[in-house]
Parts: sequence; C-alpha cells; structure tokens
Amino acid sequence: MVIQTQDLNFYFGKQPVVKSLSLQVPEGSIFGFLGPNGAGKTTTIKLLLSLLQIQEGSIHIFGQELQSNRIKILSQVGSLIEQPAIYAHLTGKENLINRARLLQVPANRANDMLALVHLNDAAHKKAGNYSLGMKQRLGIALAMLADPKLLILDEPTNGLDPNGIIEIRELLVKLTKEHNKTVFVSSHLLAEIERMATHVGIINDGAMMFQGSIQDLENLSQPVVQVETTETADAANYLKSQGYEITHVTDTYLTLPFSSKEDTAAINASLHHNGHKVYSIGKIQKDLEELFLNITQKA
Repeated sequence: MVIQTQDLNFYFGKQPVVKSLSLQVPEGSIFGFLGPNGAGKTTTIKLLLSLLQIQEGSIHIFGQELQSNRIKILSQVGSLIEQPAIYAHLTGKENLINRARLLQVPANRANDMLALVHLNDAAHKKAGNYSLGMKQRLGIALAMLADPKLLILDEPTNGLDPNGIIEIRELLVKLTKEHNKTVFVSSHLLAEIERMATHVGIINDGAMMFQGSIQDLENLSQPVVQVETTETADAANYLKSQGYEITHVTDTYLTLPFSSKEDTAAINASLHHNGHKVYSIGKIQKDLEELFLNITQKA
C-alpha cells in the first residue's frame, strides 16, 4: 500500500474531527476520498502531508512511518491543497522555473510539465490571467515538478466548469496509466470520482463509512425488479401471498429484490394470471449517488 493509516484520530480542542481512520491506498490507483463538506477530508490530507501533527494513530507512506521519515517521504509526494500557490505576476512558465530552482530540479522540467497539463500555449501569459481550470492545471504541474510517486489533491475540480472538470479528470487518469503515479484525490461529488477512480473511501463526520474498489461500491447497490402495474397495493399483496418480498410500493409501481431474469419473467406471468396489467417490468440498479447518501447518513 502506498498510504496506510491505522486508527488515526485528530481533535480541534475537544472536538474530534478524524475518528479511528484506517486508510489503505493501493499503488497505481486513483483513490477517491469522498465525503460531504466538513466530513474531515482536508484535515486527513493535512495529516498525510505533516501539515498537522499526528495526535493518535499512525501513518505509513511507501511502507515507512511518516513521523520518523517525514523529509524522505514528502520528497516523493506532490500536493495541491485548496488553491494552488502561484505568483500571479509571473507567467506560467516562470512559476514552474521558480519552483524548479527551489526544488533543485532541472529548469527544463518546466517545459515537460507545461506539455503534460496542456498549457504550452499559455506558457508566457501571466498566471493571474489564467482561468480557474488553467490555474488548477498549473497547480498540478507544480506538484509534479519533482516527479513524485504520489500525488495528493484536495478537491481539484471544485468550482470548475464542465470543460475544466473533464480536463482535470483526463489528466489524473493519464498520470496513473502513462506515468505510473498513485493519485489520492478528495471530493464531495461522487459523480466525478466514479468517472476516474479505481478505489474509493467514503468519510462522514470524521469516520470511514466505506472503503474498497469502485466495483465493491457498485456491488453494494443491490438491483431490484420494478413493476409498473394496475392496483399496486393489491398486486403487492398477491405477490406476498406467493412468497415474494416487496420492498417498495407507490401508486404506479412496486419493487422486489432481483434474483434472476427467469424469476422476473415468473413475476410478470403471475401478475398477468391474477388479472393485473403489467405496463413495464425490469431490473433497476440503485443509483450510486443514492447509495452514497445512504452510506453517509448512517453516521
């Protein structure tokens, strides 16, 4: 695991902000760290970057304990927390060259990073005149200058227009697939994480509610059979008498747990046999956004 935390706790005064948090971030993954605003995402990220002192628990990055190997570990980590730290009066390229000097990396890395984030055409424009999406891409370029193994990003698509969001998403996927990076990215938007992440952790009120692959998350979304029919209450009672479990009933449709296509066909035939008109019947997968809300509301 590139990142591994064990029973991480953090308090502001007596208020717990991170609660017994145990993270496992696989190498080469895009790990989406999801949670509502105020869930503890930024505090966790600041702990991972030693911007806050660990109070309880442990953090291992690249298999090494963070507190005792901080300088060595963080030299292999690039980050973008909230707004990118750029000089508005300098051009995009000048910002990169200036940071390269501080990091003692070759200045020609600036050109490579501009190409990576598709800012070649804006290299000589003042960074203060960049759009928000361009500033975020410049921030990622700055984070990538020293060729880190791990990139930690706090809500990099926040406030971006749809085109800007797509650009960041495509860039992060490229970093893992073509440049062998591990990306840890926080967000409060499941739809964005779902489109790019391989793994996900869901945090709420400082506690980890779910952790696993995107496929693991999708597997939690149990499919149902939705039946649009006449007299749904009567239809539901009839199906119950035939041994079926009814999970939801409205004026226009009812739902049952999905088991197989054959069972769905049998439900259809049974309703027809009992005199109910079936206008539609089919398998429905619970929306992941709804699942996310259900998970976070358990806290």
